[in-house]
Amino acid sequence: MKRLYIGSMERFSGKSLFCLGISFVLKEIGLKAGYIKPIGREPVQYRGKTVDADALFFKDLLSLEEPPEVLSPFVASLDALNRTLSGRIRGVDKRIIKAIKSITGVDILLIAGTTNIFEGSVYGINGLNITEATGAKALLVESWRQEETIDGIFAARQIMGESFLGVVFNRVRVEEMDFVKRRVSPYLKRHGIEVLGTIPYDRVLGAVTVKKLVEILGGRVLCAEDHVNELVENFSIGAMDVTNALRYFRKTPNKAVITGAHRSDIQIAALETSTKCVILTGGLLPNDIIIGKAKLKGIPVISVKDDTFTIIDRIERVMGKFRIREKGKIEQAVRVVRDNVDIKKILNGF
Repeated sequence: MKRLYIGSMERFSGKSLFCLGISFVLKEIGLKAGYIKPIGREPVQYRGKTVDADALFFKDLLSLEEPPEVLSPFVASLDALNRTLSGRIRGVDKRIIKAIKSITGVDILLIAGTTNIFEGSVYGINGLNITEATGAKALLVESWRQEETIDGIFAARQIMGESFLGVVFNRVRVEEMDFVKRRVSPYLKRHGIEVLGTIPYDRVLGAVTVKKLVEILGGRVLCAEDHVNELVENFSIGAMDVTNALRYFRKTPNKAVITGAHRSDIQIAALETSTKCVILTGGLLPNDIIIGKAKLKGIPVISVKDDTFTIIDRIERVMGKFRIREKGKIEQAVRVVRDNVDIKKILNGF
């Protein structure tokens, strides 16, 4: 049995989409895929136990035999963090590795990473530990962000060593596809890094309306209410200095920018670039200049009560999971993986 850890260096990369797509493509070629989410982030109650919603979704979708508590051996939460810090939770690493090794009877086990390959370190286990302890190969799914993505891939290969299998680029724009295939992929191959797939940006899979975000986040629209049906395709976190933020914002089209209400410099930078909405955390209101500029440009400003990290976690659940659980999007996820990922090369990499 092969074990494949599917991780990333950044949030919102499309790992759930990839897991969904490859599981069905493997089935089409006569291979049975298993699934496990070692560290969950979306707790739900199932028969009196807390498990991850992704694990339940994949259990049903793939008709998996294992109980949810095996497919989701640990769910991270604020309560779990507090109990870990006070010494009341121990042995998370042993619990996770035991669950992974207990799954048999499949040709390939998909081990789904969470936010990035380092998440879980506070509990004593992360993507690096998992691949080392289970002999899994690691495949990264990364949203294409030019040199930033390349830097992350080189760093991951250096850190993960022999377990590193390669990378799948996701959400590559049409205008950048030729560059990625003809320039980036050969360059990475010359440096010993296999590009195992290049998935084009897909509007069916890649967007959520501003209106849906407001609903999910429990936010309040402060202006430009007539633009809430615009599609958000990317997310940027405005926690950096304004010079770096502006450079980053210019490279990220059709985005929602998440920042604190006190960061008027970041808000102005966001409004000067391709932004579909600005999400202000902490429940505070922006100044009148920001509201006036946003009205003029038709960019909704949304106020939410929660802090930035809470909002990011909630958005991640929406972007990574909520959308792919719709039937039409499941079928589309399978198509894009089938058409754009080299499954044979992945299988030969073990």
